[in-house]
Amino acid sequence: MRGFLVIGNKATTSPFSLKNIPGAGRMDILCRCISQAIFLSHSIRKSLEVYLLLLGDPNPPIVVKIKSDEVRRMSPDERSIAGLIRKALKFKAGEGWTETNSGIFISKKGLRGLLEDLSNSYHIYYMREDGEDIRKISYKMENPLFVLGDHVGVKKEDEKIILRFAEDIVSVSKLSLMAEQCITIANYELDRTSMNIQNTLLNYSKK
Repeated sequence: MRGFLVIGNKATTSPFSLKNIPGAGRMDILCRCISQAIFLSHSIRKSLEVYLLLLGDPNPPIVVKIKSDEVRRMSPDERSIAGLIRKALKFKAGEGWTETNSGIFISKKGLRGLLEDLSNSYHIYYMREDGEDIRKISYKMENPLFVLGDHVGVKKEDEKIILRFAEDIVSVSKLSLMAEQCITIANYELDRTSMNIQNTLLNYSKK
């Protein structure tokens, strides 16, 4: 299993207009993060989850969860993804997970509570420019979940919470990249490591 948690510092927590997706607290960024996380060419990745922590007005915090193995009727374009998030925000969020569409869930959780839950299933990594090069440690990442911010970044008070749960701080570049670019590179590095391991095992079995 692989996961990404993106903090939407200003992302709206109420239904929004699809005519102005960026105006909904830069919901467009979160949509692109979902697209880069789960979509392949003509297919969807297996065993991957995306969590969006929405912290904007009027009713923060709200978490939207997307499970790649279960999601249906989603296309990789922003409008399609935004439409499903908008639909999810029409549901009343409680402490548990409410399914709003196939593979899409909503919950009333804050960062601390969410990370407490996720730490039971994932090894958590915080993505930051000054972290350890992901290529150097990707071989030992088992069930990783990466936490990263949107265009605003991660607030100091949120970073303190993340660091209590994170096993390491990792970097995909020393440059400040867009959130969706970080996700693309992280997927690439983990795919690359997985393929190298498979090839090594295959070559060993032939000896």
